[in-house]
Amino acid sequence: MGTPLYNRFIPREELHSFSAWSPDSFSGESAAAPAPGMPPAPPPAPTAEEREAQLQAQIAEARQAGYKDGYRDGLVALDGFKQSYATQVTAQVAAVVAAFQAQLDAIEQQLAQGLSKVAVEIARQAVRSELSTRPQLIEAVAQEALNALVHSARHIRVRLHPEDHEFLTQQGQLDLDSRGARLLSDPSIRRGGCIVESDIGLIDATVETRWRRAAAALGHDSPWQPDDTSERREDKA
Repeated sequence: MGTPLYNRFIPREELHSFSAWSPDSFSGESAAAPAPGMPPAPPPAPTAEEREAQLQAQIAEARQAGYKDGYRDGLVALDGFKQSYATQVTAQVAAVVAAFQAQLDAIEQQLAQGLSKVAVEIARQAVRSELSTRPQLIEAVAQEALNALVHSARHIRVRLHPEDHEFLTQQGQLDLDSRGARLLSDPSIRRGGCIVESDIGLIDATVETRWRRAAAALGHDSPWQPDDTSERREDKA
């Protein structure tokens, strides 16, 4: 019997190792694939230099992140400080302005009071001068007081200082007859003023009353204060 036909086929049990053929097999390079089911080889452990480089990179990254966070937080804190400072400065400036305005108002009020006092004193001196140099003013005062009475008034009496009584009796041109009025001398009334009495009331046109009204118009409650000369002259009278 001839030789078995093993030239073309090799039994499996006789094969111990084999690999698939590839065109690279002729170049002498092994193209064998890893055996099925074998895990891949682990990566090589980093060297000390690589570990140091990684550590330095992590430190640099952490520093950069910290710098960015600190810069951001610093900007936020700076903005808050500027707002707080602006609010504080605004409040302080407002307080200073208010205090300054209050001081100005107080100064203006003091100046106004001082000026009004000066005006009152000047007016007082002017009235004194007018009363002493122009005795005929009593005529206008008495006529105005008479005109203030209603026409139905009766029993009209004009009381005035004796010197004014004498002046009006001799030189005055009061409209007494049409009103049925008569003049009465009264030493208690200061020169330049009079009191008109009637059956329905009286009109106080004394110097004291008229002066008090004029001073009140200037914002003062200033009673009439005669000078010593007029006082001594009236006492002698």
